Amino acid sequence: MRTIVITGGTDGMGAALARHYLAAGDRVVVIGRSRAKFEALVAASQSPSAPSRAEFIAADLALVEDSRRVVDHLKESHERIDALVLAASFIRQRRHSTPEGHEASWSLFFLSKYLFVTQLADLLRAGDRPVIVNTAVPGARPDAIGFDDLEMVDGFTFKRSNAQQRRANELLGILATDQNSDLSYVTWGPARLVRSSFAGEVGAGMKFAAAILGPLLGQRPEDAIQPIINIIDTPTPGRAAYRGAKTRPLAVGPHDEKDAARLASAVEEIL
Repeated sequence: MRTIVITGGTDGMGAALARHYLAAGDRVVVIGRSRAKFEALVAASQSPSAPSRAEFIAADLALVEDSRRVVDHLKESHERIDALVLAASFIRQRRHSTPEGHEASWSLFFLSKYLFVTQLADLLRAGDRPVIVNTAVPGARPDAIGFDDLEMVDGFTFKRSNAQQRRANELLGILATDQNSDLSYVTWGPARLVRSSFAGEVGAGMKFAAAILGPLLGQRPEDAIQPIINIIDTPTPGRAAYRGAKTRPLAVGPHDEKDAARLASAVEEIL
């Protein structure tokens, strides 16, 4: 029985993955903010043993304290992790500071992922064919990270923030696979719009896309996750990038290894 850990596992693609792997007979750990949604997800499962194989951990992963608490719980309660899916999402188009003083999008979309990937390395190493699927759309510019102002105190824009998070998560794959050569680390983005609750504080354009275009043009989460299922079930060691089912070249910069090390050093200091 595999252990599948899913952040953002109560909505959208995360919930669809949780349903799939519960039906497949795996142990599934869902990390999210709504126990009610988790309980509904488990209750809808066709497998009588699903409740005994499903675990919920309540957390707001924009808070470093919550991310650390979840990591500590996983290390204390599990001997291995076979697949780690990083899918928690909350879109903000404006800069927002958390109660801890971190920029909220950077904290959710990178600091939490950094903690999960680096602090759970031993549990992933214990898996037979460990895989991390990081739902960060690949292809950001190699120079997208502002190392002198990672939390974008000055000059925050949604575009800059999004590009920095995406590039940072590609570099995180270098750190992860350096620690474990058997690990498959995939940065993955959907091929097109996916129907979801689209949680976040967004402008009129995004709200229109979610409310109108989503139902008309968007994929069902159950369809959108099929490539992720294939990645988890047949992992290939090393780093890779996908949009939907199609591989994409990893963005390569002249100083990727040094940038990854510099990023890790800066984040350790932040944390």
